[in-house]
Amino acid sequence: MFLRNTWYMAGWSGEIEGRMLARRIADTPLVFYRREDGRPAALHDRCPHRFAPLSRGRVDGGVVECGYHGLRFDGSGKCVGNPHGDGRIPLAAEVRAFPAVERYTLLWVWLGEPALADPSAIPDFSFLDDPARRRVDGYLHVRANYLLETDNLLDLSHTQFVHANFHSSEAILKGRHEVRQDGRTVHSNLWCPDGEASPMFAKRLPGYDGRSPVDQWLDMRWDPPCLLRLDTGVTPAGRPREEGGQSFTAHIVTPETETSTHYFFAHSRNFRVADEEMDQAIAQWQQVGFGEQDKPMLEAVQQAMGTADLMSLKPVLLPIDTAAVRARRVVRQLLEEEADGGAPAAVRAGGA
Repeated sequence: MFLRNTWYMAGWSGEIEGRMLARRIADTPLVFYRREDGRPAALHDRCPHRFAPLSRGRVDGGVVECGYHGLRFDGSGKCVGNPHGDGRIPLAAEVRAFPAVERYTLLWVWLGEPALADPSAIPDFSFLDDPARRRVDGYLHVRANYLLETDNLLDLSHTQFVHANFHSSEAILKGRHEVRQDGRTVHSNLWCPDGEASPMFAKRLPGYDGRSPVDQWLDMRWDPPCLLRLDTGVTPAGRPREEGGQSFTAHIVTPETETSTHYFFAHSRNFRVADEEMDQAIAQWQQVGFGEQDKPMLEAVQQAMGTADLMSLKPVLLPIDTAAVRARRVVRQLLEEEADGGAPAAVRAGGA
């Protein structure tokens, strides 16, 4: 089951520049494009005539033309053109439209009640369009349930095993882990003072000798159903965070089906902002760390679980699972509220 009254990231804003984007979200086939005034539009990707995907057609003047028989639909889903016979438009010739907006250079879609779609409920990812910072983006298609992906991101300890070649540090293993919940928002924070920098963090400190003690932090914020922001950084031991190499990373997980996920990530940094070698190092970390380490592990877990829900299998739980368990409880509560027809609490979920 998927939440409907919530915002999902559908893609990057640039993915609909001059073309359509077909993407299945929460088991709903959608097509995205720009209206004539530049605003994004989202339609059910299925023509009501012979059910051909509208994404196999074309956009002309902000109107989608079905590639099979030429019916034309505007951004509201209304059929505005029939090239056959006398041109009469059948009353049932309509496609469901979904609220779509752009925020922080990201494309968002709302699958539930249109009247409840409040863009102010989208959590803060303003660091993504900060011109003073440097960004490196990526995308992966993962054959695993989206909650397994968010579990993985909220468990900061896995970096010492799955990503040991990038983030191995005894200080991180011994770090102080704090989990707190503010309304619907869950925070999973790891503070690692006075230790050796991990290989990836060492690159953030110019001239680091590999031995001097540093303070490191990894602070994850989660908002329902699957929107995460990671704040990481390193400073010489005892120095303020503002003096170190700090980055924010958007980890946005959008369900495709019950067993597949769209994983969007964007790293934004305040250090070495004009350094292309740093860009390449981060891109390599994303390719290897996310694509060659996390992805096969999560897909193997999904395969081992089959279609069963994780909690139904009664997994052994460790203290490191606290944040993921809390996030799953929030999602379950929101699903129950939607099923009962109550107020969509997900609308009010916004990270601070």
